[in-house]
Amino acid sequence: MTNYEARFDGIKRLYGAAGQQRLCDSHVCIIGIGGVGSWAVEALARSGVGKLTLVDLDDVCISNVNRQTHAVTGEFGKPKISVMAQRVKLINPDCVIHECQWLFTASTAGEILAIKFDALLDAIDSPSMKALMIAECVRRGIPVITTGGAGGRRDPTALRCCDLAHSTHDRLLAVTRKLLRTNHGFAKEPETSFGVPCVFSPEAQVFPANDGTVCEKREADSSLRLDCRSGYGTASFVTGAFGFAAAAEVVRIIVESPRQKA
Repeated sequence: MTNYEARFDGIKRLYGAAGQQRLCDSHVCIIGIGGVGSWAVEALARSGVGKLTLVDLDDVCISNVNRQTHAVTGEFGKPKISVMAQRVKLINPDCVIHECQWLFTASTAGEILAIKFDALLDAIDSPSMKALMIAECVRRGIPVITTGGAGGRRDPTALRCCDLAHSTHDRLLAVTRKLLRTNHGFAKEPETSFGVPCVFSPEAQVFPANDGTVCEKREADSSLRLDCRSGYGTASFVTGAFGFAAAAEVVRIIVESPRQKA
């Protein structure tokens, strides 16, 4: 038994020898190595994916501890992609890792997506860049899985996976969906699927109040931003659930519908 077989024999018993081989031969890109993306990388590494491309511009900071798997003492101030790459190597020394310390933008999209990935997992929180990423993946024939907002949610059992065209109760995905329809030519009919799986939660969000409490409605004078200090509250058991659910969808796509290499 090889080192790889010893580490991932449980995956073979779950997906079969052919499924395990497809995972070993696959190349997955994860864009956004934060609260959702870091856990997705962890799950994909522990599923025996043979090659990972990690894309994120940010460094690990102490305020990431509540929700990101790589945020531990000794790693603060280091690039998220580098810390995560080291962790992946401890899980699977044979995994080939490409580190890309970039922000996904219109100017970097072409180079990032030049590779024919077997799947791409979107874990960023900018609606305009999510829409661009999804549109470019669809255009290039790259299977893409996207994720909604985990902030302000407490119940990991509420998560669902469906086509992006049909997600509910998620403003991030709603804005992304609108941009895809208005700017990228996606079908405007509500019943028409996009062919893009998404992980989301229909759970109502809670909001931090100015007096230190939390409330079910956003205060009129509050200024919620997607940052570590003043944004939505988050917990690892929700961000992790998002990442694991998205990783499961990636694995399903690879095992059930392997892409033919050029």
